[in-house]
Amino acid sequence: MRNGKMALVTGAGGFIGHHLVKYLVGHGYVVRGADLKYPEYEDTKADEFLIADLRDYNQCLRVTKNIDEVYHLAADMGGIGYISAFHAEITINNTLINAHTLQAAQYHEVKRFLFSSSACVYPQHLQRNPDVVPLREEDAFPADPEEGYGLEKLYMEKPLPQRLRSAWHL
Repeated sequence: MRNGKMALVTGAGGFIGHHLVKYLVGHGYVVRGADLKYPEYEDTKADEFLIADLRDYNQCLRVTKNIDEVYHLAADMGGIGYISAFHAEITINNTLINAHTLQAAQYHEVKRFLFSSSACVYPQHLQRNPDVVPLREEDAFPADPEEGYGLEKLYMEKPLPQRLRSAWHL
């Protein structure tokens, strides 16, 4: 039975995204998926799937229209080799994806916005030991994230100053 809520999953073509789509559909959501590519692992369960480049604000406006909740997983992320070699490109792409998606969601008065971060935000020295200990949010500071993807994720999740929150009505 559908609960009447319309959810958008950005990055719905990825591994986590396609699983989240299935979960939300199973919990009664009408789901729109959006990604640069169709899911690689299995056919999408989304009610609607849009191919969209979320670096483009107009495409963000298109995918967020008539949405109640955004689950924002989209990112330019191609594995550790890629994120270690292309810091500037990844930072620019992900900043555009995040800022445009957030701004379009605000424009369309989306009620909830979930931003997905990454373990790459945590200081690198905490992740080098093979005897891994669970990381906590407070472990992110003092900061020493992976220099491209991790740094971009960290500054995007930092709370906005009140003057910007007020301007964006967040």
